[in-house]
Amino acid sequence: MTQTGNAAFLPSGQAAVAGGDQRPPGELVRSLTHRQTTLIGLGCALGTGLFLGSGSAIGIAGPAVILSYIAGAVLVAIIARVLGAMTIAHPVRGTFGTIAHLYLGPWAGFVVRRLFWAGTTVAIGGEVVAAAIYIRYWWPQAPMLLLIAAVAAVVLGVNLFSVGSFGFAEFWLSSVKMTAVVVFIAAGLLLVFVGLPHTPATGLGNLTSGGGFFPNGLTAVWTALSVVMFAFVGFETVSLSAAETADPARSIRTAMRALIWRLGLFYILSIGLIVTLVPWRDVAGGDGGVDGSPFVHVFTQVGIPAAASLTNAIVLITAVSSANAQLYAASRFLDSLGHDRCAPAAVARLSRRGVPVRALLVSAVGIVAAALLAAFKVNGVFDLLVSVAIFSVLLVWLLILASYLAFRRSAQPAAPRDLRVPGGAWTAWAGIAGVLAVASTAAVVPVMAQAAWVGSGFTLALLQVYALKVRHVMCRDAPVAPNKEAGEPDPQEAPHVR
Repeated sequence: MTQTGNAAFLPSGQAAVAGGDQRPPGELVRSLTHRQTTLIGLGCALGTGLFLGSGSAIGIAGPAVILSYIAGAVLVAIIARVLGAMTIAHPVRGTFGTIAHLYLGPWAGFVVRRLFWAGTTVAIGGEVVAAAIYIRYWWPQAPMLLLIAAVAAVVLGVNLFSVGSFGFAEFWLSSVKMTAVVVFIAAGLLLVFVGLPHTPATGLGNLTSGGGFFPNGLTAVWTALSVVMFAFVGFETVSLSAAETADPARSIRTAMRALIWRLGLFYILSIGLIVTLVPWRDVAGGDGGVDGSPFVHVFTQVGIPAAASLTNAIVLITAVSSANAQLYAASRFLDSLGHDRCAPAAVARLSRRGVPVRALLVSAVGIVAAALLAAFKVNGVFDLLVSVAIFSVLLVWLLILASYLAFRRSAQPAAPRDLRVPGGAWTAWAGIAGVLAVASTAAVVPVMAQAAWVGSGFTLALLQVYALKVRHVMCRDAPVAPNKEAGEPDPQEAPHVR
């Protein structure tokens, strides 16, 4: 099979060209549209943490949690910009896992993809359980097992049919979430600065009452990052869609830019309004229930009927959307591992529509297992899985930033505009410092400390598996430098392997 551009030298190589459903045998279908790609990342990153789970972070930092979310948005913007630049250069199967293989070595590609798959699978299990709980808000007598099975079946069915059906579903689910957030922000601004006929404007007094803007001190802003950063998790999924997008360069460029400002704006404004409208101690912690959601408070204040049921519908859609997008991500990483012989080759086989069905089914088994552990409160085991998920996110972010530093060294000085990151290597180093700052909260946050120990052990186990079982297989597929005598592409045309 002849491939174009630098993809010829990549594991999981795939021609970086537009082609719609035209594809060589064994390759993924490039059928995701520009609009669908733009909203896929939001499907993961705009999750239930915004609608229900912000109370934990507010309890740590008080109103100053706004600064934590600003810092988190900046860090995500750095990682997303770096990831977008590399993905435009290499819109291939496995994206940042494959790119880590290329620029850091086969060990990094193996570890990134295994960690990301494991962490994502645990996260989807949690979202499936959350969706089942939200359904029970209306039908409390419904069997939990039946609801978990129903949600899992819906998400799996959407992904199994075709990548186009996944993109269509995620576009509309994410649109509903964005609309809900926009309405919340508009209503919140109205209540803060204008008021209603029978409700005076709240003003900004709640930002400094109850102990001031920094009620728990300045260091609490840093500590709150242990909660805040994981609200943004999932934006990386945009890059995975590059291998199935008709125009990868345009779609990824636009999607990453839109993702950066939308996520930052949505989270910062929403959290800012929550601590402005409601005394922060009233929303700190919370039980995660719908009735206690700040969204219910705001929708009730502006006279929207059945505010609690409306909010429950929104968080249900949010959970299904997140599970849908994360299952897509998990299956594509497992497919990439199978394609590069880091997992059984059978998981990389595609259906007639170009869907990695076996990778989806294997991922679904993991999801069901995680969901059952969470639903039936097997806390010891599920907490260990959550620790692996937390650690995997931070390590994957670090390896993405490290990959960019190596990518930058091997790229031509006059890189295309799409590949430029403002500040270059300095920006990547700033991102690394930010991720390490989040990881360092393990010194004072027990959950992060457990994640550090458990995640480190899991990663060491993966490296041992790589050294004993995978290394020799992957070395046969390792990228090689371009060979001009063999007619391979000129390294002047694209970033190349050193």
